[in-house]
Amino acid sequence: MTSCGYTIFDTAIGRCGIAWNEHGIVAAGLPEADDDKLRARLLRRCPGAGEHEPPAAVQRAIDGVVALVARGTADLSDIALDMDGVPPFNRQIYEIARAIPPGSTLTYGEIATRLGDRELARDVGEAMGKNPFAPIVPCHRVVAAGRKAGGFSARGGVNTKLRLLAIEGAQVEGTLPLFEGTR
Repeated sequence: MTSCGYTIFDTAIGRCGIAWNEHGIVAAGLPEADDDKLRARLLRRCPGAGEHEPPAAVQRAIDGVVALVARGTADLSDIALDMDGVPPFNRQIYEIARAIPPGSTLTYGEIATRLGDRELARDVGEAMGKNPFAPIVPCHRVVAAGRKAGGFSARGGVNTKLRLLAIEGAQVEGTLPLFEGTR
């Protein structure tokens, strides 16, 4: 694997990006307003990285992301992530989120309960907002109480979250059908 690199690639929802080092994926990004903004996000987690052809393991991750946002069925839970620099609390949250299968959701409170303290729900939301691995760590599958969408920090906000959930077939308040005239 190249020591540190990144690439930007096309998906059904726009251009996404991924950065890697010898230990695994260090960043993944959903579409931004333009490639420069996406590139800047990736480089914050992998300073000095150059744009390269992805090695085989990274290409498998890219193929998984492309499949996930096109059909909502890919399982990305086995992709190696380098969480160096990610706070231990956030790591715990990201590991729980990675276990949520496509088409399913957990609430911030449910994750907080799994961490041992339901009062941590707001902290779970803050960690999701700092997720450097979207959609490999599927923060879009973490929703507010009552299965309401809650927030989403990616470009497009909650609409992007609802679109990803609809692609996966998850039902949350506000999810729209993929095709007009259907429900």
